[in-house]
Parts: sequence; C-alpha cells; structure tokens
Amino acid sequence: MSDIIHLLPDSVANQIAAGEVIQRPASVIKELVENAIDAEAQEIHVLVTDAGKTCIQVIDDGKGMSETDARLSFERHATSKIREAADLFALRTMGFRGEALASIAAVAEVELKTRPADEELGTRLVIAGSKVESQEAVSCPKGSNFSVKNLFFNVPARRKFLKANSTELSNILAEFERIALVHPDVAFYLYSNDAELFNLPPMPLRQRILAVFGKKLNQQLLSVDVDTSMIKISGYVAKPESARKKGAHQYFFVNGRYMRHPYFHKAVMEAYEQLIPAGEQISYFIYFEVDPANIDVNIHPTKTEIKFENEQAIWQILSAAVKESLGKFSAIPQIDFDTEDMPDIPAFEQARPIEPPKVHYNADFNPFKSSSSSSYGGGGSYSRQQVEWEGLYAGLEKASKMNAPEFTEPDGESWEEESASDAFMASSAVTAPSDTAPASLYGQETGMEKGAQHLQFKGRFILTSVKSGLMLIDQHRAHVRVLYERYMQQIRQHQGMSQGVLFPEIVQFPASEAAVLESITDDLSAVGFELTSLGGGSYAINGVPSGIDGLNPVELVRSMVHTAMEKGCDVKEEVQSMLAATLAQAAAIVYGQVLSNDEMANLVDSLFACPSPNYTPDGHVVLATIREDEIEKLFSK
Repeated sequence: MSDIIHLLPDSVANQIAAGEVIQRPASVIKELVENAIDAEAQEIHVLVTDAGKTCIQVIDDGKGMSETDARLSFERHATSKIREAADLFALRTMGFRGEALASIAAVAEVELKTRPADEELGTRLVIAGSKVESQEAVSCPKGSNFSVKNLFFNVPARRKFLKANSTELSNILAEFERIALVHPDVAFYLYSNDAELFNLPPMPLRQRILAVFGKKLNQQLLSVDVDTSMIKISGYVAKPESARKKGAHQYFFVNGRYMRHPYFHKAVMEAYEQLIPAGEQISYFIYFEVDPANIDVNIHPTKTEIKFENEQAIWQILSAAVKESLGKFSAIPQIDFDTEDMPDIPAFEQARPIEPPKVHYNADFNPFKSSSSSSYGGGGSYSRQQVEWEGLYAGLEKASKMNAPEFTEPDGESWEEESASDAFMASSAVTAPSDTAPASLYGQETGMEKGAQHLQFKGRFILTSVKSGLMLIDQHRAHVRVLYERYMQQIRQHQGMSQGVLFPEIVQFPASEAAVLESITDDLSAVGFELTSLGGGSYAINGVPSGIDGLNPVELVRSMVHTAMEKGCDVKEEVQSMLAATLAQAAAIVYGQVLSNDEMANLVDSLFACPSPNYTPDGHVVLATIREDEIEKLFSK
C-alpha cells in the first residue's frame, strides 16, 4: 500500500489559516492595528479604498522592524510575543500567535515599509500569495507602513462572498471603534476613499466614548468602579431611562482586549431587572483588569471569546458593581431644592413662646338629638333629613349612559364608541378586496361568508365563521401583513406619501451606523422618509411616511438601520423587504385595541387580498381554524 499522507505546501497551509483569521477587510485592519499598538505606536492612520477590497493601508509610528525581522514576520508562527508555552498564560499583548501577517500575505498583495528608530534606512518588502517578490533598502519614516491590495485576489470563491461596500465598511468601522475605545491614549485616524471618518486625538476614556458615539451619550453614562483582589472593574453603564429595543452600545474589554461574553452580559442586565421594560437593552462600556494567568484568550481564532477561571464570582462582583452605580446615581428620585418654587419654611425664633395649636369644635353637638334645623355647626344640631335617593340614582344613571359604550348587537347595529376607529382606519388604509383578489378570499379554502359578523376576543383575536369551522385571526399580525404589502408596493413604485414635520427631528448615528444608513437612503425615501445630512453622523428628519401618526420617527429610523446591520442585507430587494417589514411592525395596531365590526371586516378583507395571508413577513402564523368536527367533539357528552 502506497503512502497517502503528505505535508501541505506552505502556501496552502497559509490559506487555510487565513480562512480562520482573515474573514473580511475588517479582519485585516484588526490584525494590523493591534500589531501597531503592540509596537507602542502613539499615532495610527488607517486608509481604505472601496471598503478595503481594493486597498487597506495602516501607518504607525511604532518601533518598526529591522530587515531580518521584516522578512521573518511573514512566516507562520513567527512572533516576538512568546517564547514558550507558559507565556500563553502571561500575555500582555494583543497578538501572539504569529499567524496574522502570514495569513494576510497568503490572500493579498502586501507591501511593507518599516524602519526602527536607531537605523538610517528602512526596508521595503513586497509579497503576493505568500511569495516574496522583492526586498530592498529604502528611506522611510520610523515605524511601519502596511499596504494590503486586492484582498482574496487568488481565492475568487472567498472574494465572491464579500458583502456590499456599505456592509464591509460598517464592519471596518465597528472593528475600529472597538480598538479606539480600549486605547484612548493613542491617536487614531480613519479615511475611506480619501474622506475622513474619524479623527481621534489622545483623550480621557469618557471623552473617547463620546467622540465615537456622540455627545448625547454624556447625559446617560454612570461610572462603574470596583477593585477586588480577584478583578478590577471600571467603565460606564447607561441610565435605565435610556433603554432601547435595538442599537444599544454594549462592550466588554479585558486587559485591553475586546471580548464577547453572554454570561457577563446577563449579569449586567440582571442589575436592571424591574428598571427597564422586558426585551429592551442598555448601553455599557465595561473594562476588566485581571491576572493573565486567570484567563485563556487562546480559545478562538479571532480572540474575541475568553475563558475566565472564576466566572461565577466575577458575575456576582459585576452585578453588584452595576447595582451600586444605579443606586448611587439614578435609580432613586431625589427632591431638587435648587428651584425658585421652594416651599416657605419659617425660621425658628428662640425668644418666641411655644403655644399648642388650638382646636375648634362644637360642644353642643349631639348626633342622636333630632331637630327641625337643617344646619350643622354654630349652635345648631344635626337633623336627619329625608334623602332623595331616586334623584341621586337618576343622576347616576344619566352619567352612566353618557360614559358607557353601546356594544354591537347581533343584528349589526352601529357601535357608538369611537374605539380608536379613526386612528386605525388612518394607519391601515385597508380596503375591501378587489376583483383581482386571490380566489381563496371567499372561496373553497376559507369558506368565509360575505357580510359575516366578526367577534373580537381578548382585544387580540378576531373570530369569524367559515364553512369548515371557526377561524381565529391575530389582529396585530394580520395588520402587519396588510401594511407590509402596502409599503412594498409603495417602495417598488416610489409612491410613498410623505408628510412634512413642523419641527424636524435630529437623529445621531456613530460612523459604523451612518455608513449603513447611507446605503438604504433611497429606499427610505421611497417609503416616505425625508432625511437631510447635517454632517458628523447627524441627520434631520424633515418628512415621515403618512399613516404612522403617534410613532417616534427617530426610533423608527434607528430601528431600520439596526435591522439592516443585523441582517446584513445587500441585495436591494432584501433591503426593501426589511424596511417594509420594520415599518409595518411599528405601525400595526397593537394588542388590546378595540375594533368595531366594520374595522374588523375591513381588516379581514384586506388580509385575504394579500398574496400570503397565512403568515407574517417574518414567518409567524396569522390565522388558525378550529374545524367543525373538533367543536362538535367538545359537546359530544
């Protein structure tokens, strides 16, 4: 039998490693910037072209490398950070495995110019696909200058899976923000297609957070600070009133390294229990300092997952620290005495004699003594009078008739209570099915009878009779489906009706979210939003879609941007569907809203005029039918 096991060529092994370490342009920037920080750089410039697909350049003023080190740095597992296995448990640097530069050089064209401070000439090295093309001495500034061009040029399958430029740029900005937040003493500059996106000189941590995410965050942050023998925790958490469903900025850092940790996230959210609505999130920026021997950062290729030795104890310390911050600063309302309407508190006069308060009462009052007098007080007495109960009840009955609604009778009489009818009809704009409605509207599938009466149950379900039995329709989900179809039609035909606002709302986005907003601006305009860029990530909302009265346009735009970031939508049709679904979910009638029979009929008719009435855009069931034979079984005994 011939031998079948053989060693892989270095170029192939490097591409396999690159598949783990270099996933997209943001991964290249992360590795190069972290290397610059390890080289003690004080100023780092990052320049990207076409979201890093064409070119990524990282320039730093760090230590630089000698000619030998520059050549050796591109070999696999070549590193200056560790010497032996024990060093893995005493790490103080960002990188250590020696895979980053080898992985980058395996899938891109790399040019490096570097010079140590104590040498007159530097080194220029050019590598493409793991092959060294040239190496020469050049004159260059102190530090390192990496230029990475045509990422994945030799792996077409990998390049094909890169997302749209807006999505890749958003990932770059998110990675850049994480590094900038943990190194406020280092100056960072980021340029995209020659446009400056970040200019962050050295500054205190709180100012760095505000520089990245906007100054409005300043009023929301509460400091966290606890120091124990096991761990030191510092940073900031947001006030409960700043909670939101999407878009909270949540960051954990340990020993200067960004990490994801769902277990510690639960510790933070547990401190907010009963303070924020269920399902909402708050922002936090929490920094851990712990003995490197008590953590393992080598369990994930990107080093974003870290294992702690004493996770349960740290969980308790973290939760207690957050609760202490909330108790100190924001959880308990306080009386503000620095106001003009302060109560007038008389000053104590020591020479003034103290007198007990005088009580005035009627000494002649006898509740059991009848009298012809009808007065009470003075020298008179209490008199039992004949109370006109009929008159009192008459007034009560009149008031009851004025306030109580007249419910719909089985014969279809009108319902006098308005019950949010105007709001529903305005927001839904539902219409009866046309001649082009699907055959299932009143056909064999539903068996619904025209003019049938509908019953609302628990303010959530609409019950109606069909040939096969009893149909239950979720009113909120039904309205979501109807509105989704309406908004999709408006987007496709660019017929979204916009209504101007009297006072434009201002919405602020960090750079990573602003890049996504720019990519969906046309679709937002098609729905009916009118946005004007004010610079610096600020936008004015001058117009909103008609029919969303009562909704917060700022939160609605934020929700659409965050949904686009989460789903990573790049195809135009997918982006349009996402926008329509988000808007429909926000504008649909809520559970508990009382509907008249006409409103229920319009909603049901419009639902069955939709191409897919059975499910919401995100796949939730809209209706269900209890068959007649199942109902009969309930009464078989």
